[in-house]
Amino acid sequence: MTYSLSDLQKRFRAAKSQAALTQLQALLERDTRAGALALARRCAKGLEKLEAETQRMHKLFARRAHLVLQGAQWVAGVDEVGVGPLVGPVVAAAVILPDKPDLPGLNDSKKLTAATRERLDQAIREQAVSFCIAEVDPPTIDQLNIYHAALEAMRRAVVGLTKAPDHVFVDARTIPGIQIPQTPIVHGDAEEGSIAAASILAKVHRDQQMQELHARFPEYGFDRNMGYPTQEHREALERLGALPEHRRSFGPVAAARMRELS
Repeated sequence: MTYSLSDLQKRFRAAKSQAALTQLQALLERDTRAGALALARRCAKGLEKLEAETQRMHKLFARRAHLVLQGAQWVAGVDEVGVGPLVGPVVAAAVILPDKPDLPGLNDSKKLTAATRERLDQAIREQAVSFCIAEVDPPTIDQLNIYHAALEAMRRAVVGLTKAPDHVFVDARTIPGIQIPQTPIVHGDAEEGSIAAASILAKVHRDQQMQELHARFPEYGFDRNMGYPTQEHREALERLGALPEHRRSFGPVAAARMRELS
C-alpha cells in the first residue's frame, strides 16, 4: 500500500515513541519519493533525540538506582527556591518518585519554561509516591537569616513526607535536624532527577504565590520579577515602601523602611 505524502506527514507528527518512529522510518525507507526519503531522515533525527533523552534520564537517576540496588526503598530529592528575593517565603520541596517515573523533559527548574514547569509539576504530583512543600515566612527569615531559613524549609519538607525516606539527595546542602542519611550534590537540580523534581515543585509553588501577590500589589511587578531585586522592584520599594510580605532584614527593604520612618 502506498500512502500519500500528506498521510505520511500526519503519521510523522503523531509518532512520539521510539517504536512508532522506527516503524515509520522502515516504511519510508522503502519509498523512493523524495518527500518520503526526507521524512525518513527526520525520523532518524527524531530517534537520535529520543535516544539522547533516554540516556540523559538514565544518568539523572543513576545515583538513585545505585542506592536501590543497595537496598533502599524510598529515596527523596530535596531542593529550595526563594533565597534571593526580597519578598515572600523561602520554599522547599521533598519528593519521592516511583521506580520508573514518566517525566519527559525533567530538568533543573531554572532551565525550563514556565509552561514546561507547570506540565511537569502536575505530572510529578500525580506520580509521586510522596511529596511535601514547606515554607518559612518572612518574619522567620528575618529571625533566622536566609541561609538557616532555607535549611529549615528543607527540614520541614522532609519530615512532612508521608513515607519516611531511606536516603535523601539534597542540592548542595546538608539538612540539620534529621536522622536520615543524606548526600549533598553540587548542582543537584541538574544532576539528580529527584532533586530536579523537587526544584520544579518548589518553583511552581512559589511563582504562584508571587502571581497572587501581584494581583494585590501590581505596582511592584511581582509577576515579572518574582520578588527578586530587579530595578523595577527596587524603584517600587523606594516609591511605595515595603509591604508586610517583604523581608525586613534584606538591605533594600531595610533602606525603604528607614525612609518611611524618617
